[in-house]
Amino acid sequence: MRKIVYIFLFLFPLISFGQNYANKDYYLVDSLDLKGLSESDVKLIENSLENYHNAKEDTSRINSLSAICEGMNHDDWSKFQFFQYKLIKKALKKNNSNKVKNHLEGALSGALNNLGIIYEIKGNVKKSLSCYKESLAIDKKRSDKKSIAYTLNNIGFVYDKQGDIPKALEYYHRSLKALEELKDKNGIAYTLNNIGLIQFYQKDYKSAKEFHIRSLKLRTELGDKQGMASSYNNLGLVYKHEPKALEYHTKSLELRQEIKDQYGSAFSYVNIGNIYFEKGDNERALEYFQSSLKLRKEINDINGIVISLNHIAEVYFKLGETKTAKINLENSLNLAQKIGYPAEIQVAARLLSQIFEKEQNYFQSLKMFKLHTQMKDSIANDKTQKSALQQQAKYEYEKQKVLDDAEHDKRLAIEQEEKAKQKVITYATAGGLGLVATFLLFVFNRLQVTKKQKELIGIQRDQVEEAHKEIRDSIHYAERIQRSFLATNDLLNNSLKDYFVFFQPKDVVSGDFYWAGKLADNSFALVNADSTGHGVPGAIMSILNISSIEKAIDKKLIKPSEIFNHTRDTIIERLSNDGSEDGGKDGMDASIIAFDFEKNSFSYAAAQNPIWIVRKGKLIEIKGEKMPLGKHHNDSTPFVGGKFETQKGDIIYTITDGFQDQFGGDKGKKFKVKPFKNYLISIAHLPMTTQKEKLANTFNNWKGEEEQVDDVCVIGVRI
Repeated sequence: MRKIVYIFLFLFPLISFGQNYANKDYYLVDSLDLKGLSESDVKLIENSLENYHNAKEDTSRINSLSAICEGMNHDDWSKFQFFQYKLIKKALKKNNSNKVKNHLEGALSGALNNLGIIYEIKGNVKKSLSCYKESLAIDKKRSDKKSIAYTLNNIGFVYDKQGDIPKALEYYHRSLKALEELKDKNGIAYTLNNIGLIQFYQKDYKSAKEFHIRSLKLRTELGDKQGMASSYNNLGLVYKHEPKALEYHTKSLELRQEIKDQYGSAFSYVNIGNIYFEKGDNERALEYFQSSLKLRKEINDINGIVISLNHIAEVYFKLGETKTAKINLENSLNLAQKIGYPAEIQVAARLLSQIFEKEQNYFQSLKMFKLHTQMKDSIANDKTQKSALQQQAKYEYEKQKVLDDAEHDKRLAIEQEEKAKQKVITYATAGGLGLVATFLLFVFNRLQVTKKQKELIGIQRDQVEEAHKEIRDSIHYAERIQRSFLATNDLLNNSLKDYFVFFQPKDVVSGDFYWAGKLADNSFALVNADSTGHGVPGAIMSILNISSIEKAIDKKLIKPSEIFNHTRDTIIERLSNDGSEDGGKDGMDASIIAFDFEKNSFSYAAAQNPIWIVRKGKLIEIKGEKMPLGKHHNDSTPFVGGKFETQKGDIIYTITDGFQDQFGGDKGKKFKVKPFKNYLISIAHLPMTTQKEKLANTFNNWKGEEEQVDDVCVIGVRI
């Protein structure tokens, strides 16, 4: 379930001046709804209204309006801002005094900023940005540094909600720099909060936690209950799967209810509902989500309504009530597309795609899937992630002036890791979109031949279903072909006494493969390999690689290093005419072991991938040679390989890199090599079938809701 974040925006104090206008303007002010307000708020508004009507000077009359805003409800506050803005604009036209005009321009900037907030809440992003930028221009003209800082923050917030992370960070950091120069604790706290949320979106939970704790500390010092509620809310998100999460969200809701913050309370209801949803308590989750929807309808929060509808739909979908889920999602998608927020469009489109697939409406299912993919790509593309890191680095540089070498190296390592991760995601997404685009083109071309409107729906359904079936059948047929090249269970069972193979492709077909066979000297060879790519391209590459290995075996080669040298030459030769400028650089990382069970030893060769032996609770590592089986700057260097003496009870593990490179866990990080080694040591004493089950459970639990990034193949053999 996607977590939702509530970000507080700055509200400017309203200081206004003007002239006496028609009585119809007074009626708007006098019609304020005072129901549900505290006695102190009612008294404040009534006194301000009395001052407004009794003031003899226009300046005093208009100035008295500012106090009204402090206690009024959301709808009246919106109406009041438009009224205030109108009065200020009229006053500017009629006043020539530079002193008065300066005050009026300041008041106009404040009114524009508040109108920006109103438009943002109502979902009109274009007008919201227009108001903020007009306000910013006025502030710059007046050299009002505090107003500039606050407005920069609000502009950053809108870009943040649109998913434009680079622009959001740019404006947040400009705001923070200005606020620190002014030593404005309140403003610093709110901007720290918003940057912390960016770190949260980027899955840098450690940094997010630090920003939110700094923000909470400042807000507690200031006694800012609104801000404290926001910080508790966001800390609840950072701690998401820990017991503290519910505690923080409950504190946030209590504070928001205490200060009658309906907008914030709605988000707290959603976040608490998320916790119950993840625990499987669907009834309580639905109760909280519906409470949030009720509040958002009361305050006409369009974006919030979309979020609540998505969450409610997800619960109904999980309960199997697809019709109710579909109604909520269609309403949500319609609103989300109007306001242009990609995150909400992505959620609605993803669920609608699944519902249409259940209804066998494959054309609509694919249409929604494509929309979901487009939105996902716009939110989490390589440019966005890199820009977030660059903007953070830029700000830290300005703050510290110079970074020491260790920190510099650390940041570079993080950037390289993110780039490598994003490269995988980008290639996978591009490949998926290519398949979808090809498929949709096929459907479109078939639909063009339909002449009779009466038969259109039936023909379209038949064609889509047939095409969908052809693609599905083709992929499964490719999987059967690939499997025929892998080592068979009969061969492995007859040759190995005690073993397991944990093989989990990213897609139906795989770039990883395992192969086995008898060599000319009657030793038993076992190969574990990771071909370039995954999915259909990886599977094609794996078949080429297997056939190259078998060609080497046919030459009666028995030494693993010689087998790999011959295999590499074959792969390079076969890919030399692939159309690229210097010949194909694809191939594989792999290990090959030739077991001589009578002599209690094995010979080996390892290209990039290691071989691990667990003996009496300790791990012995045979490191891979630093070159792949394929074209490489070292491809003229022969593989050396070696020989290893085994002992009874040794367990030999061969691996590809898919397990340790998988993102997941509470912090969305890689599993990594060292924890993987330690885990294998911890389970090595167990039966081999049990080890396989534990590896599968551990991998899938670690992965959770994250996408599997690569194929996985782990083989264990007990001597």
